[in-house]
Amino acid sequence: QVQLVESGGGLVQAGGSLRLSCAASGRTFSYYRAGWFCQAPGKERELVAGITWDGGNTYYADSVKGRFTISRDNAKNTVYLQMNSLNPEDTAVYYCAADRRYLVIPAGRPDEYESWGQGTQVTVSS
Repeated sequence: QVQLVESGGGLVQAGGSLRLSCAASGRTFSYYRAGWFCQAPGKERELVAGITWDGGNTYYADSVKGRFTISRDNAKNTVYLQMNSLNPEDTAVYYCAADRRYLVIPAGRPDEYESWGQGTQVTVSS
C-alpha cells in the first residue's frame, strides 16, 4: 500500500478551475497506477481520470474529456488533476486511488484500487 492525501478542493464558480493534488508516501509510487474518482451524494463512485504507472496512457470519462487533465510526477510521488471549465455537475468528493496490479491499464473499477485518500470536496456554484 501507499498512503494518499488529497488537497486542492474548494468552492469555485462555474467556469472556474481547480488543481487537485494527491501526495503519496510509504511505497515507491512509480509501481502504481493512479486514478481520480468522484462521488456525488446518492451516486456511485465513478472514475473520472486514470493514468498508468509511467504516465504513458490516460483515461477520461466522457463528461470531463477536454476539460480535465490527469498527470503524475513520480519523482515527487504526486498525481494531479487539473480541472478547467468547471460546472455544477462536477460537484462531488474527489478521491485519489492507487493500484499495483494493473500498472499499464489506465482505467479500473473502484474495487481494483488498494489505496485511497480521504477525499477532497469540490463544490461548483452556478
